[in-house]
Amino acid sequence: MLNPPPLVDALLVIEDRVATLTFNRDDVRNELTGTHLIDDIERTVDWINREESIAALILTGAGRAFSSGGNVKHMLAREGSFGGDVYEVQKKYREGVQRIPLAMRRLDVPAIAAINGPAIGAGFDLACMCDIRIASIDATMAESFVNVGIIPGDGGAWFLQRLVGYQRAAELTFSGRVLKADEARALGIVLDVVANEALLAHAREMAHGFAGKPPQALRLTKRLMQSAQRMEFGDFLDHCAAFQGICHNTADHLEAVASMLERRRPNYSGR
Repeated sequence: MLNPPPLVDALLVIEDRVATLTFNRDDVRNELTGTHLIDDIERTVDWINREESIAALILTGAGRAFSSGGNVKHMLAREGSFGGDVYEVQKKYREGVQRIPLAMRRLDVPAIAAINGPAIGAGFDLACMCDIRIASIDATMAESFVNVGIIPGDGGAWFLQRLVGYQRAAELTFSGRVLKADEARALGIVLDVVANEALLAHAREMAHGFAGKPPQALRLTKRLMQSAQRMEFGDFLDHCAAFQGICHNTADHLEAVASMLERRRPNYSGR
């Protein structure tokens, strides 16, 4: 019996090994810094990492937006996450919104952002932290921090240039301009653009496809993809060899090979 974590501002639905986390603060366009969504994201990631039956995570927003990022009214009033002297503000960033990229980087399963509307500032960065992004035709995105006189304090400059290269990331970050879904797809930021009403179905179809793979190999592959971004090549090959040794000694590896040779559907046990 699954025991999902208690959440405040998000809804978590589990269906056939796929978790869908829906940001549920449409009243503030699912902004991150003045709600409990940071806590909800972190709790969900840590729960999934412990719960081996979950094979993929979808992030999406309820209502008008995926996420509007930081609360600009709080910025103007110098309150909440943005109040205090230099030391206090940096501490609030480290103990607040920066918990999101740290959580997403330690997530053991594939993450899909189903971008249902505007993904702005930290909301855009959150989408970029996922492995795959799918956008509705009406979605918009912006690395908009410079427009309000700040920098991407949540790590966005690290993620975006790894998606589109330094030059394009620089143009998007220095301009703060808004991207429509089709341009985001052309730039390689999103994988697919679909009709609004088809967004979640498309994301779930993809997630269920991932979830049909051997569970241990899927999680190890996710960890391997993340490791490849930071390791020297020789060290990475050693990493691959160790992970492959694990995989070759699983029952699911033998089941995958046997089912392929016998032309039948595999029955994975997670062992």
